[in-house]
Amino acid sequence: MSCSSNASHTPTFLLVGLWRGGPPNHLLFPLFLVAYVAAVMGNLMLVLLISWDSQLGAPMYYLLRGLSVVDAGQATVTLPQLLAHLVSPQSVIPAARCLAQFFFFYLFAVTDTLVVVVMALDHYVAICDPLHYSALMNHHVCDCLMASCLILSLFHSILHSGLLLPLQWAGDSGGTVYIPHFFCDHWPLVRASCSNTQYNVLAIFLEGSLFVTGPCALILFSYARIAAAIFRLHSAAGHWRAVSTCSSHLTMVCFLYGTVIWVYFQSPSHNSPEQDMAAAVMYTAITPLANPFVYSFRNKNVKNALHRLLSSSRVNPQLDWP
Repeated sequence: MSCSSNASHTPTFLLVGLWRGGPPNHLLFPLFLVAYVAAVMGNLMLVLLISWDSQLGAPMYYLLRGLSVVDAGQATVTLPQLLAHLVSPQSVIPAARCLAQFFFFYLFAVTDTLVVVVMALDHYVAICDPLHYSALMNHHVCDCLMASCLILSLFHSILHSGLLLPLQWAGDSGGTVYIPHFFCDHWPLVRASCSNTQYNVLAIFLEGSLFVTGPCALILFSYARIAAAIFRLHSAAGHWRAVSTCSSHLTMVCFLYGTVIWVYFQSPSHNSPEQDMAAAVMYTAITPLANPFVYSFRNKNVKNALHRLLSSSRVNPQLDWP
């Protein structure tokens, strides 16, 4: 595709929104509003609960608190834009704001995929090497691992955002470029450009795949060793406790990585925009919404901490947060 005379590096993007022919906007708006509020409030509640309750001081909960912060950020970067589109039929966004949304979405999304790897390693050490767990996994180690996740995500976001800056987009007579998506995602922006995007596509499949295959390999290794350790346990209670600890995490990992691989690591012409948007809803709305409920309602310690918090607030309405 060659760029016309009205092509620009800084056009105005018109986000077309969700798939056409679906439910009307007046039905979708309250649904996604509830999902957004529940995702943010659920994750923030988990952050406050873990910060408040000293009995949730184990590294597993320390990492879960970090994951909740990332999930709340990811939902906030994308879902308000979707809600704005459902209210207004003309969801126009300037290029600078579009690229900023893309940058922060990548920052939170990649951090999310890396933090779940750290949580898998935490489960591996806790089950396969419990005698050295306190030495191998402590708050200092967790801080270093979380900082590493953030630094790698920052590098990834800067790289792909930088590769978008030289691109041009040819819009209509008014300079508006139509993007068949509900936020500024990577493939829709690359597909809509009239410039040569071979370096963008190469970066997605080569550098981007490293951030998927590497973490996936570590997760598979961790859970393969965990499964072997579980089979060696002689007590049924030990089997159940180990499976219960890891099942919720493994479910969310499969859900997250499955949708990411579906959207980003297939040929650009393989999926329709409607399929990509459906998968995008999964990792921008469903995953941040599901994480606090999966980890809290399936975890006995978190449920007990929530019960203590509610009991304390009833006894002392002027409860002071640390």
